[in-house]
Amino acid sequence: MAPDIDLSCEKWGPLWLAPGISKRNMWTLIYAAFFTIGLLTFVGVGTPYVLSAILHIPPEEQGVVSGNLVFWTEIAAIMLFGPVGLLVDRFGRKPLYSFGFLLMGLGYGLYPMASDVFELTIYRVVYAAGIVTVTGVLATVVTDYPQEVNRGKMVAIVGFMNGLGIAVLNAILGGVPKRLVDRGFDEVAAGQITHLIVSALCVISAIVVAWGLKGGLPAQRAEHPPWMLTVRAALRAALNPRIALAYSAAFIARGDLVILGTFLTLWGKNAGLESGMDIAEASRRGTLIFVFAQSASLLWIGAAVFLLDRFNRVAALAACMALATVGYLVMGFVTNPLDPIDLPLIFLLGIGQISAFLGAQSLVGQEAPIGERGAILGGFNTSGALGILFCSVVGGYLFDAVSPKAPFVLVGVINALVFILAIVVWRLAPGTERPRHS
Repeated sequence: MAPDIDLSCEKWGPLWLAPGISKRNMWTLIYAAFFTIGLLTFVGVGTPYVLSAILHIPPEEQGVVSGNLVFWTEIAAIMLFGPVGLLVDRFGRKPLYSFGFLLMGLGYGLYPMASDVFELTIYRVVYAAGIVTVTGVLATVVTDYPQEVNRGKMVAIVGFMNGLGIAVLNAILGGVPKRLVDRGFDEVAAGQITHLIVSALCVISAIVVAWGLKGGLPAQRAEHPPWMLTVRAALRAALNPRIALAYSAAFIARGDLVILGTFLTLWGKNAGLESGMDIAEASRRGTLIFVFAQSASLLWIGAAVFLLDRFNRVAALAACMALATVGYLVMGFVTNPLDPIDLPLIFLLGIGQISAFLGAQSLVGQEAPIGERGAILGGFNTSGALGILFCSVVGGYLFDAVSPKAPFVLVGVINALVFILAIVVWRLAPGTERPRHS
């Protein structure tokens, strides 16, 4: 039976909003969804430029450096995730969201001022504190704002705005250094000005969310059980083979995103340098390849949601992992990511990445009982974090020591293993034949 709609509340487009949520609050959330993910992913675009133009790291060493930067970002994120949740409940969504944007802006402002890799890592940790805060609050607000009957639509709308922000902002900002160099700025100044522009956008976003989000504390503060109890509950839940499958999918789905965001841009930039481009132009071209892959992801979201909403979620996840396997393994046939002939393969890469991510999210959302949802989502996110740590470090080493293709092939092989696991679970413990709709 579908949940009742509270007609006394405001309506925004197709969504009935929760009690106390206004249209202004909702428009602010749409703004935040666009800028939060769009701005935080710029680090994957800006880092290759900083390593080449400002720190002068040789291209053959940049894979390991990039992987290590992601590693320390994720370590900081794991350490800060719990405290951020407590602070959100104590001080409210609005001030924490604004503070997170300011931290992210500080990290971006400092990033191109680094004099060595150690200093760059420190600034990356400041940025990490910001992204943990903004993404944590964004997820909470997305839960707060809709009535239950509209929850699926809300997730789809916010997911679309996330993808649009990634594609549009990185396409625009990634070309700024080249435009500045063409106007007479040196490469160092061009990189610093570009990052300061991103920093300024973070500050503007901090002001917007401070103005437009609903203020005050949540009516009921979330309970945060002891850490060990949460860990035990997450592990116990994995006795359900479908949750164990979701954890496995999270490991590589999050790793997929890191490989795409970190190493595709780096590969494109290095390919541009090898072909004789200057750093600014090579970075712009590398960014456009990343944006192309993200645009493929954005276009595929509708088809992926159709698949996930109409078929058994385990079977749908198997299909998603098959697409991810193909998308990453075909990168082994790419000789130059800037060559137009290879664009169809990069398009498949974007489809594979978003399919794995959405498939994993949908399965865990279906299987996590309300009373254990916090612990299970904690286990799901922890598995994803471990995947990022593994893929960033091992992928960075393979990028430098073997080939720029190697990290993609590695992820493709792991996707294939999860695909096989999904087939086994589908045969032995498929669960509900169709998704449960709220």
